[in-house]
Amino acid sequence: MTQSETVTTGRRRGGGRRGTAARRGLQAVEQAPWVKIKNRDRPTEPLRPEEVERVHDATMRVLEEIGIEFLNPEAVKVLKEAGCEVRGENVRMDRELVMELVGKAPDSFTVTPRNPDRQISLGTGHIYFGNVSSPPNYWDMEIGRKVPGTREFFRNLLKLSQYFNVIHFCGGYPVEPVDLHPRVRHLDAVHDKLLLSDKAMHVYSLGKERVEDGMEMVRIANGLSHEEFEASPRMYTNINSTSPLKHDHPMLDGWMRMAARGQALVVTPFTLAGAMAPVTMSGAVVQSLAEALAAVVLAQAVRPGAPCMIGTFTSNVDMKTGAPAFGTPEYMRATQITGQMARFYGLPMRSSGVCAANVPDGQSMWETEHSLWAAIQSGTDMVYHAAGWLEGGLIASPEKFIMDCEVLSQIQRYMEPEVCDVSDDSLAVEAMREVGPNGHFFGIQHTQDRYETAFHQPFLSDWKNYEAWEAAGAIWTPERAHGIYKQILNEFEAPPLDVAIAEELAAFVDKRKEEGGAPTDF
Repeated sequence: MTQSETVTTGRRRGGGRRGTAARRGLQAVEQAPWVKIKNRDRPTEPLRPEEVERVHDATMRVLEEIGIEFLNPEAVKVLKEAGCEVRGENVRMDRELVMELVGKAPDSFTVTPRNPDRQISLGTGHIYFGNVSSPPNYWDMEIGRKVPGTREFFRNLLKLSQYFNVIHFCGGYPVEPVDLHPRVRHLDAVHDKLLLSDKAMHVYSLGKERVEDGMEMVRIANGLSHEEFEASPRMYTNINSTSPLKHDHPMLDGWMRMAARGQALVVTPFTLAGAMAPVTMSGAVVQSLAEALAAVVLAQAVRPGAPCMIGTFTSNVDMKTGAPAFGTPEYMRATQITGQMARFYGLPMRSSGVCAANVPDGQSMWETEHSLWAAIQSGTDMVYHAAGWLEGGLIASPEKFIMDCEVLSQIQRYMEPEVCDVSDDSLAVEAMREVGPNGHFFGIQHTQDRYETAFHQPFLSDWKNYEAWEAAGAIWTPERAHGIYKQILNEFEAPPLDVAIAEELAAFVDKRKEEGGAPTDF
């Protein structure tokens, strides 16, 4: 494909280019290549085998004795035909039926975006990070407060999502572009996502039009026939249950449409202990599992073998104010337990990198890092909101996004095999013999041969002694992150897209806008 046959916008630079950044006094962004990060750690499993069985039994009792409300008549019909007990909108499921249908879901699958080099393989022991998704507000550091999301902010955060190699998939809207009319917002937003990113793509399950339009746009952008699109997952969606113990109409509609066409499905109950779920963490996890497995059962009743993943968003709340808390010990344990149960059911898992902090400060970083380590410990496959999340999901921040990407780059380095290599050469007995007790290792050949790979300083941290740090004019980290953010926007180049495909995509968007887009009521 020649340059004349592709569509690009702006400029993108990376991988350690220094010129522009150096002239501005900014440190260039140096990042490792895009890779599938293999999680080399054994998962943390807080539950003993008999406790796993107790959690499973409690989950099945919820499904059998209490049931889940499905607020979608078509979903109720499908589940009744599959053998579930239906009482109005309440659906109860026998545990043998649940396990039979959940067992039809694959334990691993891939999602292949328009750039096949960015394919993600789920359920294979890898961990993938995604951008912040769905906040209504944006942290505007230049005025020092949150403001409503706009299409400009939305596009800017998409550029960060594409730019950073440690972001593997493009989740929901990184900030809600509220200046776009709700009837056509999905058309412009998904169009922007497909132009500005070539990573695995998410579409919201909010009724027929938004899902059908999203699937068609992804199919066009990937240059696929309908048969090729349905042969393997090319995109994914995420639904949340309406906790406690309900699934709503539009999300179920989108869920079933995606399942029918073989696209990837993630169900993530939002169970805050003491608010929408029992105050005990084990009780909240049981409720979350029941709500999630009920949706998996529906997907398998629609299309046996539909690729499904269960997610967790179980945390505690401040019982004095009702405010959600994230990155807490309870959140970490709930994530670990859900990961253990996901393996029990043979399903991949999604978790999140989240915090309750209101601004990109120290609290925001330690809470996010706690949640990220819980994702690692739980054996998570997809980590939503891994970069840019603030105020319990009400704010997206580009500065926080960049600071989080530094943490993610260190996690990626932590997982690289050479860090724990124990070959004879890495054990370095001969190097120690050469240096002896009175020398140093800076100049020997063993060190020089590994100079480029031995250690990489992250792009924000200043690991200098105090005098050198002071002489360099060290500044507050969010301010430096803001400068890097602006630098990336100025140097961004969108991934190439065939002109004919771009024209077909634009024509589809125009046509659907003329037809009125999607309804704003359900």
